[in-house]
Amino acid sequence: MSDLKRTATVHRVTGETDIDLTINLDGSGKAEIDTGVGFFDHMLNNFTRHGLFDLKLKAKGDLYVDCHHLVEDTGIVLGQAIREAVGDKKAIRRYGSAILPMDETLMMCALDLSGRPYFMQDFHFTGERCGYFDTAMTKEFFYAISYSAMMNLHFKQLSGDNDHHIIEAAFKSFAKSLDQAVTQDERITSVLSTKGSL
Repeated sequence: MSDLKRTATVHRVTGETDIDLTINLDGSGKAEIDTGVGFFDHMLNNFTRHGLFDLKLKAKGDLYVDCHHLVEDTGIVLGQAIREAVGDKKAIRRYGSAILPMDETLMMCALDLSGRPYFMQDFHFTGERCGYFDTAMTKEFFYAISYSAMMNLHFKQLSGDNDHHIIEAAFKSFAKSLDQAVTQDERITSVLSTKGSL
């Protein structure tokens, strides 16, 4: 297994957002996050803590419009950083999954760091917002991650009617699944694929 640090820093600037992000896949759950959207910060802190990643994120965006550009672009940047940090994918388990409970909510997440992006979800929200975060942006955020990271990502909401719980369970189950997928296994001497590459 590689002794190299699996970290990546991505800085992305557009006419709508300015995002600076650093991730360490082999961290301990330390977070320094400021997006200007409190609920989104809370969700990203949960992702960091429950995935045992270290994440530094400073994001600015046109929040006077709404949170769409900021949240979507953060997903693009986080996905790119995950893809860069995981490197050549040698010795990683590649797949990860979690069924995570949060009060009345039960969320399933499964992912494959296959190099082929695909996204499926069936979130069922009852309201339009949690704080200043649009619930519809949950789908857009994870869609952006899946395509930027080149991962196959699925969510299945098994139960739940509290939007806060549904979104938080999604972030936490994604964190646990990603942690599992990027974990190195000494039994895997190359990449986990019959093709020889991912």
